[in-house]
Amino acid sequence: MKSVLVTRPKHQAGPFVRELEQYGLSSFVFPAIEIRPVPGWRVPDIRQFSGVFFTSPNSVGFFMERLLEEAPEQLERLQEARVWAVGKTTAKDLAAHGITTEPLSKVADAVTMMQDIDPEIIRGNTFLFLRGNLSLGTIPEVITMRGGSYTEITVYKNIKPSAKDTETIKQMLGEGKLSCLSFTSPSTAINFFEAIGTTELPEGVLVAAIGTTTSAAIEKIGVHVDVIPPYFDGPSFAKAIAEALRNQP
Repeated sequence: MKSVLVTRPKHQAGPFVRELEQYGLSSFVFPAIEIRPVPGWRVPDIRQFSGVFFTSPNSVGFFMERLLEEAPEQLERLQEARVWAVGKTTAKDLAAHGITTEPLSKVADAVTMMQDIDPEIIRGNTFLFLRGNLSLGTIPEVITMRGGSYTEITVYKNIKPSAKDTETIKQMLGEGKLSCLSFTSPSTAINFFEAIGTTELPEGVLVAAIGTTTSAAIEKIGVHVDVIPPYFDGPSFAKAIAEALRNQP
């Protein structure tokens, strides 16, 4: 049975692992990032912003947890605000709090989302950008280029994998026990290759990226990407990996 390395945090890996199982693929979960909240920030008054940007389910989870605990009165203001979300899961998590998001882009990445926003919406306005510590900064860069301003809050941080887990993965790679490495964000890929200390992989090991932003980050560090799904979500990702492995010599 072919095996796929899943680099998502353990608490988020389950649905993707089950998708892979439907195609007869086994999984090994190696959290290339563990997510932890960042202390010390306060929930701002949402009324001072023309819109709010959420880039991941983690940005929703950690921001909403703090908001509901420390400033529950801001929930109604957020429900009334203009809100953008990257990806279906992020939008779904916001909807669970009664927050309506702007129409999703066909491609679930920050670059495409910003391209789809009318520049006039940005110009002269101030936005709230909620991020992790490894954010690529695409959204604030575009806001600045279009004459807007922003306040950014780092609500969560990514913790690198342990040395013990890393040694296990290096051994599995060396023994040919992994058929494909799957990455769902730039940070999972960057952390993974930094952890194992090389971008050289055994022959025949495929590299899969869930979307173009992740793929670009992987290619930038000198690793070829073999698999990108047509739609940037878990089910499409699992299917694309299964097809690539099935067609592998």
